[in-house]
Amino acid sequence: MSDDVEPTDIDPGREDERRTSPAWAVAKGMGTVFKQTFRRDTTEQYPAQIVPPPERSHIGRHRLNRHPDGLEKCIGCELCAYACPADAIWVQGEDNDPADPVSPGERHAKDYQINYLRCIMCGLCVEACPTRALTLTSSYEMAFTSREDAIWTKERLLEPPPPLGTSPVDKEG
Repeated sequence: MSDDVEPTDIDPGREDERRTSPAWAVAKGMGTVFKQTFRRDTTEQYPAQIVPPPERSHIGRHRLNRHPDGLEKCIGCELCAYACPADAIWVQGEDNDPADPVSPGERHAKDYQINYLRCIMCGLCVEACPTRALTLTSSYEMAFTSREDAIWTKERLLEPPPPLGTSPVDKEG
């Protein structure tokens, strides 16, 4: 007979039985409820007191960027539209006019739209952009009164976002 002990021969002990019993699961759950019942509530006074998001957080609206010389970075490749799982981006590319270029490449985005009713803010469009033309900003204050207001065009996406707390919607609250 060998001194080797089979794993099935080991007595699990009372500790392991208590952790797997239904009574222990209920007691543990009730302990969590009891602990949460008496904790202090956290109330934010938004929009009266706006706490800015962390410096490197990118949780807000999209922005189309420009080069320092004023040319658009978007080359109309439509990779952002293909990467979007919600199909919220519409890009129509067009060849650049050599006499009056819009972007430094051969092409530019003739039409660029983001439908914020469909957008899930996942950031896959930003990751797909080869020229870093599309970025997410920290401006998260967006409110729409109609479906048409939720579709942002290229001109609106090229504008820098307003500082937090300056939206007309904040003044109503």
